[in-house]
Amino acid sequence: MGQTLSQPVTSKQTIRASDKNYKVGWSSMQGWRVSMEDAHAVILRNPYDEYAPFFGVFDGHGGASVAACASQTLLHDICGQNIYKEGHITEAIKQGFLKCDEELKGNPFVRADLAGSTAVIVLIKDNKKLFCGNAGDSRAIAKVGDRVVALSKDHKPMDEDEYLRIVQAGGYVDMNRVNGNLALSRALGDFNFKNNPQLPPERQIVTAYPDVTVFDITPEWEFIVMACDGIWDVLTNEEVGRFVAERLARNVQPHTIAEQLMDRCLAPDGQMGGIGLDNMTVIIIEFRKRKSLDGTTGVNSATEDGEEIVISDADEEGGAEDGYGTRTGEEANQWSSGLEHVD
Repeated sequence: MGQTLSQPVTSKQTIRASDKNYKVGWSSMQGWRVSMEDAHAVILRNPYDEYAPFFGVFDGHGGASVAACASQTLLHDICGQNIYKEGHITEAIKQGFLKCDEELKGNPFVRADLAGSTAVIVLIKDNKKLFCGNAGDSRAIAKVGDRVVALSKDHKPMDEDEYLRIVQAGGYVDMNRVNGNLALSRALGDFNFKNNPQLPPERQIVTAYPDVTVFDITPEWEFIVMACDGIWDVLTNEEVGRFVAERLARNVQPHTIAEQLMDRCLAPDGQMGGIGLDNMTVIIIEFRKRKSLDGTTGVNSATEDGEEIVISDADEEGGAEDGYGTRTGEEANQWSSGLEHVD
């Protein structure tokens, strides 16, 4: 467990965006931690692929540098590859994670920080196929009809495949931690666990190599929730799904639900054994059209199809480009067409 404050920082950085297919709200909160090490990326207008919005949550540890850099570069590392342009999206995600990690390793600022980060990303292609790439224990779920579907799987040192890789690479697991230190077994950064020159990147003690899952989008898909483990340590997938679904049914907006979910998971005091004390980041992606109770296809919430929020962020400098929103550590870089900062 990291160091904690005497009182939590409960102010939130909250933004919303929408286009004809999705309403997105996301928020982050420092909580009880002494600094903010999370980052995220929300790109509704992908500059590499117009019909492939991209979302990511990055939970940093040991410093904010890896999460901050990865949130800015992973989109390019995935979608800028020729294999992506050729339609090999699953492989592009896998190689993109490794490419991002290699770039981070060459960054002296990151290398000196000895930091690492989880990464869970969702890319939706043509509003028909969803690709989820994950390394670490941040997580994505979806509400599909009456089911909550796990889009990703956590990577923990005691998982059989993870444990075997760790040991074969010369590491060990103690107290459910890699070499007695790291509570997750896949991550960007953490280069002190990636020093075996005889092994490829995907076979190191800790690897950035992601699992990738693929799903067909149907009219039953209602929403996606992506969040760091500060949420999932407190609530189960089903509890989060129910929390969000109940509020969307009352026309509460996704960005407001994201804030409420973090408040729900925040520990009431700093003596909770680590549960509810972490930085928190939540992204909620609501599908604009879904199957209604009578079987017809309707529009989510109370908005009209085709409505788009285009409000410049009054608190940030810069122009309005590409519907591209990221927030990295304790800093923000906003390109705010299609984004609205919520005070």
